[in-house]
Amino acid sequence: MAESASSTKLHIAMTIFQFGYAGNHVILRAALNMGISKLVFPIYRNIIALLLLAPFAFFLEKKDRPPLTIAFLMQFFLLGFVGIASNQGFYLFGLDNTSPTFASATENAVPAVTFILATLLGLEHLHFKRKDGIAKILGTLTSFIGASVITLYKGPPIYLPEPELLTSLGEAKARNWTLGCICCFGHCICWSSWIVLQAIFLKKYPAPFTVYSFTCFFGILQFLGIAAYVERDPLTWQVHSSMEIISILYSGLVVSGIGFGIQIWVIQRGGPVFVSSYLPLQTMLVAIMASIALHEEFYLGGMIGAMLIIGGLYLVVWGKSEESKLGITKATTCSMPSKGTEKTILVQPLLLQGLNE
Repeated sequence: MAESASSTKLHIAMTIFQFGYAGNHVILRAALNMGISKLVFPIYRNIIALLLLAPFAFFLEKKDRPPLTIAFLMQFFLLGFVGIASNQGFYLFGLDNTSPTFASATENAVPAVTFILATLLGLEHLHFKRKDGIAKILGTLTSFIGASVITLYKGPPIYLPEPELLTSLGEAKARNWTLGCICCFGHCICWSSWIVLQAIFLKKYPAPFTVYSFTCFFGILQFLGIAAYVERDPLTWQVHSSMEIISILYSGLVVSGIGFGIQIWVIQRGGPVFVSSYLPLQTMLVAIMASIALHEEFYLGGMIGAMLIIGGLYLVVWGKSEESKLGITKATTCSMPSKGTEKTILVQPLLLQGLNE
């Protein structure tokens, strides 16, 4: 019963996270249309996130936080480079040259890449002959196919906005679609690597708020170095509209602050693959939000892809649930007394290990 309640909390947390992150795609797209700097924006965003999370790290993790060493600082720097500077940089340039729906759709490669990396590093176990392993593989492939359908197939239109609505939130500049695609997939690789690196590092440094605070700090320094060299015009460092203020506050508080705080908490308890398996839900939410808020066209291909994404997500979640049940059964079976001394051998998957921590 306790394991079921904990699992429910993880599902609720990731659903909330995906709603918050889906809104970020749409709000930031509108801000980019108005000319916000792609290098200055993440600096302000992560400063807000750092100001939000640092007090929690300082006051709540005094007892759990290991002493800082040069090795730990180097790993924080790596997390900042992969998860903040590279991840957010690729995302902003990709979004600026494509669309919210496409940028979100390409993120559905993250579960597959994360699953491969986690399996290679021994964080995730793949059982080809068991139903849970087959479900996770089929679910990942189904979600990826659904995202590909949204990206590559339009079909007849389901929703077309009025022509005058297309200019209501600013005009986008000319886009380099090829560059945008490359940046979007670079963002996926960085995000997958970041999720797996966090899972590994949190085992050695079990203080998630501290880990993410240092990650933000080093990411800010790295972005500052790049922006100071590239953005020489003082006007690019100024906030010029209410939409820019809203996008900075939303990305800093909801996504980088609360959102990734949720992500790192779930990684500790559910593992990296559990976190990334929820990304397909985001694509469907972004397609709907972008149609309503940005008046992007919505086509039959988007509807078909959304249904495939939901089906794939269900398969992955079901596979993780079955894996947990098998882990509980094995743990019970392997608990055997030996010559008056009770020794318990626990054989558990990553999800169950996280739930018991």
